[in-house]
Amino acid sequence: MSVALRPVRSAWLDLLGLARWFQRVQAVGERTLVVGNGALAQKVIEEIEARPALRSTVVGVVADGAGQGGSTPKALAEALGRAVDATRPNRIVVALDDNRGRLPVRQLIEARTRGTLVEDGVEVYERLTGKLALESVTPTSLAFSPGFRMSRLHASVARGLGLAVSTLGLIVLAPILGLIALLIKLDSRGPVCFVQERVGLRGRTFNLIKFRTMHPREQGTSEWEQDNCHRITRLGWWLRRYRLDELPQLVNVLRGDMDLVGPRPHPVTNLELFILTLRNLNELTGDAIPYYALRCAVRPGITGWAQVRYGYANGLEEEVEKIRYDLYYLKHMSLWLDLRILLETAWAVLSGHRSTPAREPWGRGHPRPFEPGFRRAA
Repeated sequence: MSVALRPVRSAWLDLLGLARWFQRVQAVGERTLVVGNGALAQKVIEEIEARPALRSTVVGVVADGAGQGGSTPKALAEALGRAVDATRPNRIVVALDDNRGRLPVRQLIEARTRGTLVEDGVEVYERLTGKLALESVTPTSLAFSPGFRMSRLHASVARGLGLAVSTLGLIVLAPILGLIALLIKLDSRGPVCFVQERVGLRGRTFNLIKFRTMHPREQGTSEWEQDNCHRITRLGWWLRRYRLDELPQLVNVLRGDMDLVGPRPHPVTNLELFILTLRNLNELTGDAIPYYALRCAVRPGITGWAQVRYGYANGLEEEVEKIRYDLYYLKHMSLWLDLRILLETAWAVLSGHRSTPAREPWGRGHPRPFEPGFRRAA
């Protein structure tokens, strides 16, 4: 072989070896060590195992004695050190239900210096599910979070887009709106539009307008669809499937009550119930108002992250689940996320696909047994 070609051949062999090494790493996948054995840790583990496309394997769990009074900081640090030496993880997820005064900082920093990625369990859970783990979020993390604030540019673009789309939409869709109104009158008795008081920006109330899809109620009932299915009209089923009953809310956008994208406004009649339920979810604060008030930091929307990821709610538990998605949107809101929501909403409208509530993934399979100290993967 020519001497001049030897460097080229050597470089080619080096690249080939690197490619084979990368293939082996991909085949093996990422090795993840979870610190904690409480509720948050179990949720994170089940979310990772439910997504084989992540190519991530939980190689061990460092138990912190959750539910048993908790292990001492020294014992937890020693268990983490042994676990890291035994498993050589690529990633450590710290998912302690309560890390105050118990976080093994030195061991985590040492792991980082060796190239191991160290992440907070709450943030990992958010990234995997697209929602907030309300039970594990502390008031401090919310108070100092860089999220939950819409930039001036975002607010200006959202308002400008809302004005343009609502004005153009009401003009272009006027014949369709008139036809729907006529069909509603022919299909059932009652008014064309349904008007309900909702909670909006900074807690101010406004009258939300929708096409009526149900027979007028004769007695008090809940606001959830499952309790009102018998009242939905023949035309109402069709309007709800393609979200056409939401079109009159373009008037709310034009008036400044709403934006195109944002958390869906809740009925005033349900407000106290939501606040009391959220208060019970987080024992750290004993008060849910700071959490719920975050939904009122921006204008509500015709569509939102909870609508495209979860769909309709049929009970208090599902409403709270949607609030988790709403708070995730508020923490990560951006123009790009708004665009994604609008595109997914457009697809749902055009296809007639109705979102179904995403069942809580935490309950899949059987609870994993956690042993004191360190548990290696089987």
